[in-house]
Amino acid sequence: MANPLTPEDYAEPRCLLGDERFGSASAVIPVPQGRIIEKLDEYLSRRDYESAEKHLLYWLEEAEQGHDARGKLLICNELVGHYRKNGKREEAFRYAEAALDLVRELDYEGSVTGGTTRVNAATAYSAFGESEKALALFEKAREDYTADPRTDPELLGGLCNNMALACKDLGRFEEAFKLYEQAMETMSRVPGSKPEQAITCLNMADAVAQQEGTEAGAARIRALLDRALELLRDEEAPRDGYYAFVCEKCAPGFADYGMTAESAELQRIAEEIYGRA
Repeated sequence: MANPLTPEDYAEPRCLLGDERFGSASAVIPVPQGRIIEKLDEYLSRRDYESAEKHLLYWLEEAEQGHDARGKLLICNELVGHYRKNGKREEAFRYAEAALDLVRELDYEGSVTGGTTRVNAATAYSAFGESEKALALFEKAREDYTADPRTDPELLGGLCNNMALACKDLGRFEEAFKLYEQAMETMSRVPGSKPEQAITCLNMADAVAQQEGTEAGAARIRALLDRALELLRDEEAPRDGYYAFVCEKCAPGFADYGMTAESAELQRIAEEIYGRA
């Protein structure tokens, strides 16, 4: 049973210098971003999605009352991911648009933050079948990342992987495979990225199946699945809540291609990790 939220989980004392009663309603009262993410990760590590949603919505209201646009952007981005993973289309789109508006309001064009927000929004649009709209955002995100020297390989790898998914859904397979290869090459230089590489292998297998069919592409598909399993079994990745999420996400993919024992193995690992949280 999920633990109920308590005031200690989310309440932050108000600074009287920013209180409307003292005539400074427009003063920015920043929300504690690090604390918000730490608590969110705690809920997600045990799949307590209801509490995670309440937690984010509470702090979004706090950020709005405190005129903290940067805090609102962080929380809107997290809500986009939350609703995407839980299959809530309208909510994901609503907060994606809110986050994109905040990028413009904060003048984050051409920055890592702007690019990451666009990737997040585009991934939601792609997940719910709006691939054309997603690709336009991915292209703009690539411009943002290229313009900002602080962009690290992990962000570029994620962009390539998610952009490839949108291309695949539109039947643009050659573009998709090139982007998947770029994602694999880029992520190979990121420590601890084996789970993300495994996801890319599974995505590539799905693209092969869609382009060639499962019988004609059987050899390529099996090679990609074997590589994905090798990456997931690598001891480099910490066995934490994120790893459990990846195992749970990948398990059905193996089952779809007849690798039921491997699928059950990944599901068992995920349940064990969640059980320890």
